Order: sequence, then C-alpha cells, then structure tokens
Amino acid sequence: MKKMFFPALVAAVLAAAPAFAQKPMAQKTTAGTDKAAATVYKVQPQLSTMGWLAKKVTGQHNGTVQFKEGDVLVRGNKLVGGTFTADMNSLKVEDIKDEGTNGKLVGHLRSDDFFSIEKNPTATFKITSIAPIKADAQGNNATITGDLTIKGITKPVTFPAKIGVKNGVAAASGVATIDRTLYDIRYGSKSFFESIGDKAIDNEFTLSFNVIAKK
Repeated sequence: MKKMFFPALVAAVLAAAPAFAQKPMAQKTTAGTDKAAATVYKVQPQLSTMGWLAKKVTGQHNGTVQFKEGDVLVRGNKLVGGTFTADMNSLKVEDIKDEGTNGKLVGHLRSDDFFSIEKNPTATFKITSIAPIKADAQGNNATITGDLTIKGITKPVTFPAKIGVKNGVAAASGVATIDRTLYDIRYGSKSFFESIGDKAIDNEFTLSFNVIAKK
C-alpha cells in the first residue's frame, strides 16, 4: 500500500486519568524479586490509553490501540512490576478522515506486511526491572525495562516513565521508542530495501501510554 504507512503499536498520551509521581526508590527494583511480596492491582482498560506514531519520508500517521488487560505489582507505595496485554484487533488510525482510505491503511497494518493481527491478536509487555531517576522536565521519575512481544517475537525495551501509587490507584505514563524491524516488520524499511526512495518508512515508531490500575 504504497504511501500507506505503518504504525506500530502506538502516540499522544490521551490522559484519561493522571499519573501520580512516585518518590525515587533507593535502588533498582527487579520485578521477579519483589513479586512474592507485592499486591496485585488490576489495569483498568476503560481508563488507560495507548497511542502510536509512525513516520515516513513523506509524512506520518498516528492512532491508538486499546489495552485488553494487565496486572500492576505494588509493594508498599511503590510500583515494582507488571504485565500488560494490548488488543491488536482494536488498532485504529486517527489522522486519516476519509473512511475508505482509513480502512485501506488499517487493513494493510493488519496484514502480514505489518502486525499479522489475525495470527497475533495480542501484544504484551512484561516489566523486568524499574530503576529510579531524578525527575526530568516531563516528570519521568523512573526507567522501566521489560520484554515486549509483537508478532510472537520478544525483545527487551527500556524507556523513561512517570510512575506512582496513591490511594489505591497505581499509574504509569510515558513514551517508548520501538524498532519495528526487530519484530520482523520490514515493509518499507531502507535497511532492507535500499532503492525504496521517498516511499521509505522509518524503522522506529513511538508508543505512548497512560496506564491506570486499581487495587
């Protein structure tokens, strides 16, 4: 789909609810180590959002994907781990208003050129560690590392995030940059098709998220 572009999971943090700032932890938290002592908070899909933004030589596209379910692990007043599942069948394109053109791009993104959604209806992310950082201009106060699975392929991902727990609610928000080619999504990539010219699609896309979980 020549100039149709690829998203990838998900870019505009659509804040359905605020993320609460968490005071820096004394040391890096490894999710597996703290699981036994942690309380499970359930992700609230109706309050949580995830967006994607993908760019190409001639422009960009953006859209959303819905969370299906997830668990956030909390110990004391600190977020220490979590597992999240995205419903790939909910993938939407938001920047194209023409119904026919929008449908063509969504169909292409669902195909084997991109996410193979019929074969892989979900994508998952599992936190493996959380390290505190000094809050930056965006309010990020932690570095999250975890395993992201797309199309059945799992790769580690690290990104800054704003996390916190308050009054029985755990929240996390941030933006992660993903290299789609690591998940066998090579369509339109100059890394594999050198002569593609202005039809090239960036290898990296961003996923933005705002997760709300309740006790």
